[in-house]
Amino acid sequence: MERKTQVHAEAGKQEILITRTFELPVELLFKAYIEPEIVEQWMNTKVLKLENKRQGGYQFETTDPMGNKHLFSGVVHELVPNHKITRTFEMENTPFPVQLEFLEFEALTEQTSKLQMQMVFKSVTVRDQLLKMPFAQGINMAHNRLEKIFTEPNGN
Repeated sequence: MERKTQVHAEAGKQEILITRTFELPVELLFKAYIEPEIVEQWMNTKVLKLENKRQGGYQFETTDPMGNKHLFSGVVHELVPNHKITRTFEMENTPFPVQLEFLEFEALTEQTSKLQMQMVFKSVTVRDQLLKMPFAQGINMAHNRLEKIFTEPNGN
């Protein structure tokens, strides 16, 4: 299966650049990041809190196959509807420190849009640890689910 979500990590840099073109209008793509019910579907997570405003917070809870619960949280620093979200992201009870994420949404046509994400890490070492995990595969699968929610009758 083709990996539509591109993950680029330049050697020696503390960032990951993620790019994906979606067969969705930019309004639907953006909505998938701010509507709790939609976030839960494509991220396979429970949304405990999602405040889409400057200094708003969010918290998600995911249960792994062994039944362990994992919390993810952060603070929204900037939100411009259909254009950008700047936020922090933290995985609780892991060795990974908080990271900064810049999400930019761009309309390409009336029916297609592009997401560009820049994730900035505390160090190159931390970034490289994340890349050793199935990160690229996981985000591609999540983005595939996101697109299917809006393009397939049952979203599955």
